[in-house]
Amino acid sequence: MADIIYTKNAPDAIGPYSQAVKVGGLVFTSGQIAINPASGNVEATTIEEQTEQVCKNLTAVLSAAGTSIEKAVKTVCFLSDMGDFAAFNGVYGKYFTSKPARSCVAVKTLPKNVLVEVEVIAEV
Repeated sequence: MADIIYTKNAPDAIGPYSQAVKVGGLVFTSGQIAINPASGNVEATTIEEQTEQVCKNLTAVLSAAGTSIEKAVKTVCFLSDMGDFAAFNGVYGKYFTSKPARSCVAVKTLPKNVLVEVEVIAEV
């Protein structure tokens, strides 16, 4: 049976989904965007600032699930512009030091017109 994960230290879901689900020894996060949980708004404007906020949000969700970003085994990253790839990687690499498997794709538009969204699968 799956456990629904919620923390006030990450943004509330903006649709009918959970921040994360824990099942079997894994945690599956929903995609996190650069919403500041304190204000409920996207405040960051650059790809670096938005990636920092996304990684902070993911850290909070994973912590609430009893795991950490260091235990990530797979990430899926969405960029609104592949021209931001190098800048995104600069910030992403500071957080995902264990180098999990990853997919990174460009998409036409992301929720709230953010520049980046990341989802994680991590071991508990």
